[in-house]
Amino acid sequence: MAPTPQQNDLEAVIDAANIYTAYERRPLRIYLMVKRGFDLIAASLGLLLLSPLFFLVAFLIKLESPKGSVFFYQTRVGRNEQTFRMFKFRSMVANAEEMLESLLSQNEIEGAMFKMKEDPRITKVGKFIRKTSIDELPQLWNVIRGDMSLVGPRPALPREVHEYTSYDKLRLKVQPGCTGLWQVSGRNELSFKEMVDLDLKYIEERGFLLDLKLMLLTVWVMFGSKNAY
Repeated sequence: MAPTPQQNDLEAVIDAANIYTAYERRPLRIYLMVKRGFDLIAASLGLLLLSPLFFLVAFLIKLESPKGSVFFYQTRVGRNEQTFRMFKFRSMVANAEEMLESLLSQNEIEGAMFKMKEDPRITKVGKFIRKTSIDELPQLWNVIRGDMSLVGPRPALPREVHEYTSYDKLRLKVQPGCTGLWQVSGRNELSFKEMVDLDLKYIEERGFLLDLKLMLLTVWVMFGSKNAY
């Protein structure tokens, strides 16, 4: 049976909509491809240039707390709720995870995150590397692996995602990052809701210039922030 004029008109509208959608998404695809290439180059150079600092931090961590490992990893939730291992320098005592349950009642931030300014699990070296965000540098390896990007929403813990609303889960639609709008806008001084709102604002406005701006601001925050703990 030959299609009716109405069917032909409907198919034409659908085809036009698909073409428009593809055209609209093309700049985003190009941006994501270039972003991935930049991530690989920058993260590889970062690991190479920062290797002396890595050795120094590793030595200090083992000197203060010889029982634990230098690196620490956690299961985090990335894009589309896929889990991965996120690496950090260890900034806490070796049995920090076992101590967490007894400290949850002292959480100092609203929502599905745990933050405690005077966390007794943090070592002296750990306090310094957390304040300067040096503890986050091993995440450059996560960037090379493709688990993370240099810029994006903070990767969440599974127990946090378990408490997310549908609105909160919108921040999981993109690749998480080492730094982002939340990290340079107040960090631990902000509520969970403010963090989510900032992440969604980044997702809506993301682009090359915004990513560059956030990376430059991150360098400033690393050496001048009083909000990291």
